[in-house]
Amino acid sequence: MQEEQHGDGCNLIGAIDRELSIKCLVRLSRSEYGTVASLSRDFWSLVRSGEIYRVRRLAGVVEHWIYLDINLESWTAYDPDRERWIQVPKMPKDELLSGHPQKESLAVGTNLLVFVDDVQRSLFGLFRYTPSFPKSMQFPRILFGSASVGHKAYLAGGRDHYGRVLSSAEIYDCEKKDWALLPSMNRARAECSGVFMDGKLYVIGGRGSKREPLACGEDYDFKQGSWRVIENMTRGLNIRMSNHVPPRFAVVNNELYGVDYIETNVKKYDKQNNRWITLGRWPESIASTKNGRGIGFIALERQLIIIGHQGTLNMPKFELYPWVPDGRPPVWNLIARPHFRMLRNLHCDAAVMSC
Repeated sequence: MQEEQHGDGCNLIGAIDRELSIKCLVRLSRSEYGTVASLSRDFWSLVRSGEIYRVRRLAGVVEHWIYLDINLESWTAYDPDRERWIQVPKMPKDELLSGHPQKESLAVGTNLLVFVDDVQRSLFGLFRYTPSFPKSMQFPRILFGSASVGHKAYLAGGRDHYGRVLSSAEIYDCEKKDWALLPSMNRARAECSGVFMDGKLYVIGGRGSKREPLACGEDYDFKQGSWRVIENMTRGLNIRMSNHVPPRFAVVNNELYGVDYIETNVKKYDKQNNRWITLGRWPESIASTKNGRGIGFIALERQLIIIGHQGTLNMPKFELYPWVPDGRPPVWNLIARPHFRMLRNLHCDAAVMSC
C-alpha cells in the first residue's frame, strides 16, 4: 500500500487505475484536497500542478468559494454549498505587507492575485503562495478597477508609484502567467471599479487626475479594440468617495447592480436609459455606512451577496446575506457569520473563485 500511495503515479487509489482514480477524486470537494493530498504524493502533485483543476473543468465540476480579506496578512474562504469556512494559509511575513494599508486582491482561475502598494507581492493558488508573479505588470498600479473571467484578469486605471492617475489597462493570463497591454481608456481614473458584462469590460466611477469624482464609466469592446465613454453612469447611485473605497458593483445574468451607501439601498442599472432603479434596502442588521467602508458586494452564480458588519467598527462581526434577483424587492437571509472578527476600520475585500 505504501508503494501504491507514494509510488511513480501509476495508481492513486489502491488497485484502481489512475484514470478512474482521478475521476473519483475530481468529485471531492476542494476543501478535502489538502487531507487527501497529505496521504498521496501523487495526488499532491496533481493539485500543485493544477492538473486536477483542468480535469475538473473538463468534467464540468465547479465549486464557487468566497474569499474574504480578514486582516492584512491572510484570507479565509467560505464554501456555501457545504456551509464550511476554510482557513487560507497566511501570506509570508514581509515588511512591505506588515501593517500596510494599500492591499488589493483579485481571484482569477485557481489563483488569488495580491497587490500591495504598486507591487505584485503574492500569487496564492493550489494551496501555496508564490512570492511574486513570474512577470510584472508593464505599468505597476494600485487602486485600480478589475474584473476576471475564466483564466484571465483585467486591470484598468489606478495610481502608479508616484501617485499619478493612469488610463492604461492590462490583461493577466494565469495559464500563460503573462501580462499584456490593452488600449488605454479615454480618461485616467483611480479608486474605480471593474465588472465584466455582455462580453465587455466596464470600468466605472473613481477619481480623475485632479482627484475629482468621476460619474462616468467606460466599456471596452474586445471585437472593436476600443473604449467608449458612458457619461453620468453613476448618477442616481449615491457614492461618497473617501478613504480609497471604490463603488461596489456586481453582475448577475449580465445585469449590473450597485449599492447606494447613503440610502442603504440596492439598485439595478437600466442600460437602455442609463439610470439606476431602486430595488430595496440591504439587510437591516448590517450597519449603515456613508462611504462604503465595511461593505462587500459580490455575485455568486445567480445570487447577489452583501457582506457587512453589525455593531460598531471597534469589534465588528461580519455577516453574509444572499438574494436571487427576481424582479421583486430583495429578501435577505443570513447564510454565514464567520467565527473570527475583522480588523477595525478594515474595508471588506471579497472575491469569488470558481474552480
